[in-house]
Amino acid sequence: MKATAMKAADLPALRDALLGAMRAMGEARLNVGTAGNASVRLDEPRPDADGHGRAPHMLITPSGLPVPRCTADDMVIVDADGRPLGALAPSSEWLLHRDLYAAFPAAGAILHAHAPFATALACQRLDIPPFHYMIARFGGPTIRCAPYATFGTQALSDAAVAALHERNACLLANHGMVVFGRDLSHALALAIEFETLCEQYWRTLQLGTPVLLSETEMAEVIERFRWYGKPRGAGTDSDH
Repeated sequence: MKATAMKAADLPALRDALLGAMRAMGEARLNVGTAGNASVRLDEPRPDADGHGRAPHMLITPSGLPVPRCTADDMVIVDADGRPLGALAPSSEWLLHRDLYAAFPAAGAILHAHAPFATALACQRLDIPPFHYMIARFGGPTIRCAPYATFGTQALSDAAVAALHERNACLLANHGMVVFGRDLSHALALAIEFETLCEQYWRTLQLGTPVLLSETEMAEVIERFRWYGKPRGAGTDSDH
C-alpha cells in the first residue's frame, strides 16, 4: 500500500496541519520544548539514473524552534537530496524522515517523539512483547527497539529502517519513538496509542513478568487487523 502523496498546491493547508500535529503532540505529552519532530510526504518518489526510487520531497518541522514560537510558514520543505528550501534549517532528524519515506511507500507522515513511557522503555533497550493484543496494531507480534546511534546520523536512520521492517512504529534506544501513518492524523493517532501501550507495559512490569499472548493468538489478531477500520463487509466483529 502506498500513501497518498500531497502536492505543492496543498502546501498552505499542509503547513497548518503539520504545525497542528506538533501542537497536538505537546498537548498529548508526547513532546516537551524543542524535542521531537514531524513531517509529511510531498510527492511521489522519482526513479534515478539507475532506475531506483529517489527519496521524495517532504515538509518537516524546523530545527530548535519551540512549538509555541512556530508559525505555519516556519515548516521547512526538504528536497529529494536533503536540501532545505527556505530560510530555516529543517529538524536535525531530517535524514531519518527522508530515509523512512524512501523505505516505506505506505508512510505519508512521520512523527518522532521523546514521549515519557516510550523513552523509559527505550532507555532500557527493550522490545515490547505481545503482552496485549493491540501490539498487532503496529504490524506484528512485537514492537522492536532499534540499536542506539547518535541523533541525526545515517547510522540512526539505518537502525530505524531495520526496526520498522513490517512495522509502523519502533523505539529508538536511549532516545524515543518513531511512528508513521498514511497521513498526519493517522500518524498522530498511532503515536498516542503507542505511548499508551508503552505506559501499560511499563506499569505491568512493576507487577512482575507479564503473561504473553502466544504466536497463534497474535497471528489471529494480526489477521483481524488486515480488515480493521475498513468498510462494513470486510469484517465487522471488532470491539473497537
